Amino acid sequence: MGRKAYSVYRRRRVRGAEESPYEELRKTTMPKMKTRKAAAKRFKETGTGKFRHNRANARHILTKKSSKRKRRLSRSAAVKASEMSRLKASLPYGL
Repeated sequence: MGRKAYSVYRRRRVRGAEESPYEELRKTTMPKMKTRKAAAKRFKETGTGKFRHNRANARHILTKKSSKRKRRLSRSAAVKASEMSRLKASLPYGL
C-alpha cells in the first residue's frame, strides 16, 4: 500500500480561484504578539502596574515547617525589578 502524495488535512489551492479577503488582510498587517500562557497563569498585576506571584515551598512536606513559615509562604510576593523586563516580554498585553 503506497503513501498518499499529499496530506488529507492540507488545504489545497485550486488554480484560478480568487483569494479570500482575509488573505489580503493577513499580508498587510503585522502579526499579533503571543502571550506566554504559563506566565499569565502564575502572575497577577496590581493596580500600580507591579506583578505579584505565589511563593514556592507551600504545597507539601508541611509538617516540618513552622506555622509562622507556612503563614509567610501563603502570602504573595512582589516580582523583583530584575525580573520585570522578562515578565513584560512574556506578557505583551499585560493581564
